[in-house]
Amino acid sequence: MSGDPTPAHAPMVHRYAAWSLDAAAIALLTAAALHRPIATGLDACSRALDALTRAMVGGMQAAVDAGASPMALLQTSLADPTLHAAVVALTAALTRLLVLPMLAFALLSLAWFAGFEGGRWQATPGKRLLGLQVIDDDGLPPRVLRAGLRQAAGLLSWLSLNLGHALAGVPPRHQALHDRIAGIRVVRTDARPLRPAVRLWLALQLPACFLLLALLMRAVDRSLTLALDASWPL
Repeated sequence: MSGDPTPAHAPMVHRYAAWSLDAAAIALLTAAALHRPIATGLDACSRALDALTRAMVGGMQAAVDAGASPMALLQTSLADPTLHAAVVALTAALTRLLVLPMLAFALLSLAWFAGFEGGRWQATPGKRLLGLQVIDDDGLPPRVLRAGLRQAAGLLSWLSLNLGHALAGVPPRHQALHDRIAGIRVVRTDARPLRPAVRLWLALQLPACFLLLALLMRAVDRSLTLALDASWPL
């Protein structure tokens, strides 16, 4: 790699595809390691959601029975201690569900990217599949510490609402914010177009997001239906 003075930069779509493949692998490892806490957390969230919908429906039923106006219903709901406690409980359950997996994902990502990019491949499995490599600003293989710095600095790219990632599209060096901080470039070693399997992987991601959203809405609908049936039985 150091013998090529002007290696081609990695297109953003290739970079994203590689990252998403790595992220999926890391997520699977995280889920496998934490499947019991995750299952417990999901159950706690389900119960907290049921408690919230029962509190909401209970307040609505009391307001309807009293003939309250919509504005009065809103004011009553905002001051309802039962509803407030249910919201706090659901927030706490979601926090407990997400914090440990997110922390594990972040730490595993740091080890994954630093180890692979600072190793012999100069690439994670996702980058290797897409024909990408990382080099330092001198065109040399990065060391593990530099690759780890790049991954840690990636937090700034996320916190900038992805503006840091968008810098990868800016010529001439096409470096994202975390690339610039670590003095690393992502370059292309394979000029072939994206493989059909990778194109399919990218195409399925948006439908997968909608599917997850639909499953979430279904859970909310189920909880609300149970609460309504309990308050206003046929």
